[in-house]
Amino acid sequence: MIAAIQYNSRKLQINLNEPIDISMPLRASKSNVNAWYVDEPKIEPARDGEWIASVKEGACINFNNISFNPHAHGTHTECVGHITEEVYSINENLKQFFFLAEVITVAPERFDDDLVISKKQIQFALGNKKRDAVIIRTMPNTRDKISRQYSNTNPTYLMEEAAIYLREKGVKHLLIDLPSVDKEKDDCQLLAHHAFWNTKGKLRMDATITEFIYVSNKVEDGRYFLNLQIAPFENDAAPSKPILYKIID
Repeated sequence: MIAAIQYNSRKLQINLNEPIDISMPLRASKSNVNAWYVDEPKIEPARDGEWIASVKEGACINFNNISFNPHAHGTHTECVGHITEEVYSINENLKQFFFLAEVITVAPERFDDDLVISKKQIQFALGNKKRDAVIIRTMPNTRDKISRQYSNTNPTYLMEEAAIYLREKGVKHLLIDLPSVDKEKDDCQLLAHHAFWNTKGKLRMDATITEFIYVSNKVEDGRYFLNLQIAPFENDAAPSKPILYKIID
């Protein structure tokens, strides 16, 4: 199905029959993607005495409790409340869900003992394009990102200057295939988070960061229409399911 839509002052056609899911599934398994030194997610039937809420165990329903951390266990979208003393909810602050997006692929650069994404790389990839959302795929892009255990591995991160550049370029929604835009251990400086949300100036309440996405190598760099779906959690972050649609020229 081809849908014609009016987005701001632009008329776009998108193919609704070919959604591209760039989220990671959450599984109750040690092979689920993981970061930040916590145990794997748990999905277990509720219990009441000897009664177990599982059809396999003789119940008439499956009725599971789920325990997980949105920041550690998969694709999640967060708001400025992630780093502020005042409580802000992603559910209260993300009010629009469709955005013009650009997928870019970056091979991280060496910086001291780290691998980083620099302002220069982002500038080169985006050029003069104006986008509401930028989706960063890092190289190498192997399927094991879906099950990688990131704790104590010092993953690639975004340099502060790159986050400032994205903010000044008007990018509202940043999506990345890493556990964080910041360095794993940085003495809680969180430079890229603070820069993107502009905590030293007027807070960007409607800006979001989505981490732990996975963009298949089959997805080409370029322009897409993004549907950023979140679970309605009253929390700084919520599990999310970003979906891309090709734009037909």
